Amino acid sequence: MQEKQKKYRKFLWYALVGTLLSLFILIYGTMKDHIPDEIFVYADEETDWETFFQEPLISYDETVEVSQNGSYQIRCKWLGVLPLKTIKVHTVEKQEVLVSGSPVGIYMETKGVLVIDSGEITDREGIRRTPAEHIIQSGDYICEIDGKVLTGKRQLMQLVRENQGEPMELQVIRHRETIKLEMTPVETEDGSYKLGIWVRDNIQGIGTLTYVEPNGTFGALGHGISDADTGERLEISDGDLYRADILSIRKGTAGTPGELRGVINYREENRIGTICGNSQYGIRGQMEPGKYTESMKKIPTGLKQEIQTGKAEIRCDIGDGIREYQCEILEIDSNARDTNKCFVLRITDDDLLSRTGGIVQGMSGSPVLQNGKLIGAITHVFVNDPTKGYGIFIENMME
Repeated sequence: MQEKQKKYRKFLWYALVGTLLSLFILIYGTMKDHIPDEIFVYADEETDWETFFQEPLISYDETVEVSQNGSYQIRCKWLGVLPLKTIKVHTVEKQEVLVSGSPVGIYMETKGVLVIDSGEITDREGIRRTPAEHIIQSGDYICEIDGKVLTGKRQLMQLVRENQGEPMELQVIRHRETIKLEMTPVETEDGSYKLGIWVRDNIQGIGTLTYVEPNGTFGALGHGISDADTGERLEISDGDLYRADILSIRKGTAGTPGELRGVINYREENRIGTICGNSQYGIRGQMEPGKYTESMKKIPTGLKQEIQTGKAEIRCDIGDGIREYQCEILEIDSNARDTNKCFVLRITDDDLLSRTGGIVQGMSGSPVLQNGKLIGAITHVFVNDPTKGYGIFIENMME
């Protein structure tokens, strides 16, 4: 009996130690995840690291080594002993931008032609052939054929037609790596030659302009533009930004995202800028002088550590001009540097909810304001709850 009691007490002791250790590991991991890997601070302001993240049990180095570009690293510890994380700190100047919220038309041309899919071809003898199978893949970019730089679909068709069924050497970009392939066009029943692939060389759509910097550089969408068929983010050669008008709204409901329906007039007088980049943080480019001050206002940008849960505003145009609508910041992920899902927000404005149901397609890039600063932009909507969505930190978008 005493032996059983000893074993039971021993078991309770191990269980207690295991529970405390698990709790310690959980708290340690939570504290570590709460601290960002990288942050920006203002160059002309002193940072009080002891209260920076409002964690009284975290201490920071009192001295740091400063690099030539003004960035530095600072180590933080828990309870003054256990190392938590080394934070990379970048010093930046305070900045003001022109905040927008207006709908814009987007036209972008791909680098070469984008392969969407491949399929069967019936050749001259009536045999079903798949000349592209196991050679070229959906999402590949064909940049050159037989040493000739490819500029679009028409040129591709012409080169295949002139080839007359001889092997062709293709230079292709696949997952940002350049490779060489060989394909042979097949003569079809009507005497034409085909490679058995479907391709695209441009994309068009409507989004929201977020901001314009003093030098005319703009940012929009807050997320990259991907091909609807392949799901891959498009590699672009160039593009243009146009004025757009919202004509109607398809209201969002749970399970069915809504949409802003608009029109883009691709006339030269409606072109307001050029697009030079399509990254995971949105599209960037340069505005034409004198075409981007209408309906904009100049406000400072805010850093991610300035964002708070609570009241905020979004700025957008749903057909009756740019207005500001009430929303609420629900969650903030300070470590979300390499993503466009940095915080969660919910639309609380009754007027916007009654007209759109919340966040709808076409509102990507709508500026998010808090305490008089531009803190980010809307990027995604929750499919099962259109009142909620994700936003990107403005510092990520502008980096």
